[in-house]
Amino acid sequence: MFSTTTNPTPNITLYTSATPNSFKISIALEELALPYTARAVNLTTQEQKEPWLLEYNPNGRLPTLTDHDTRVFESGAILLYLVQKYDPEGRISYKPEETPGYTEMLSWLMWQMGGLGPMQGQAHHFTAFAPVRSSWGIERYTTETRRLYDVLNTRLTESPFLAGDRFTIADIATYSWVRASPNLLDFQLGEWPAIQRWHDGIAGREAVQRALKVPGSSITEDQFAEIVREKRRVLMGWVEADVR
Repeated sequence: MFSTTTNPTPNITLYTSATPNSFKISIALEELALPYTARAVNLTTQEQKEPWLLEYNPNGRLPTLTDHDTRVFESGAILLYLVQKYDPEGRISYKPEETPGYTEMLSWLMWQMGGLGPMQGQAHHFTAFAPVRSSWGIERYTTETRRLYDVLNTRLTESPFLAGDRFTIADIATYSWVRASPNLLDFQLGEWPAIQRWHDGIAGREAVQRALKVPGSSITEDQFAEIVREKRRVLMGWVEADVR
């Protein structure tokens, strides 16, 4: 059904929600100034599992992107697709011939995809969304997330951006998760001065500010933070899970 034919003019639809992985793609699209249609997907009703969307993403997850008759799923694959096809100037990427920048970009992108995202995602689950309290889960995943933040801070002490002197998809992927940690994990980014500097610089970019409003939502960031804080307060009173 889907071909790999390239088209000089994008015809992009982003199937998305207000999640870190989805924000990666809206940020990249805004940074590249690409025209696209955002289709909000309702996670609370499991719309991402409906047959029509499984045609685009067999894994039933977000984000998912279509461009003409090409489908792309998994946020890392979508980021690579966008820069390979629509970023010849290297606005948010290094090119394969630009080593070591390109290899650094790939390394840090995979670090986020295989490490920071999964570990912080589990930390979010156990600290704010789990149906029962698990001290083991909270300790295991918040400790590992903190270790990964130490790794990130060390890198950003050495370099203005993850891959070098250029803002790239590696920064976009990682920022989309780091920005969620104060609300969901009560992390104070000031504990990691280099991360704080890097985070604030990215947050001030106009394209990033536009992207974080996609898809549109009736709830503000402050309202979301209060909802999460209430969930965390309730969680502290839940019965310890039997993990045997």
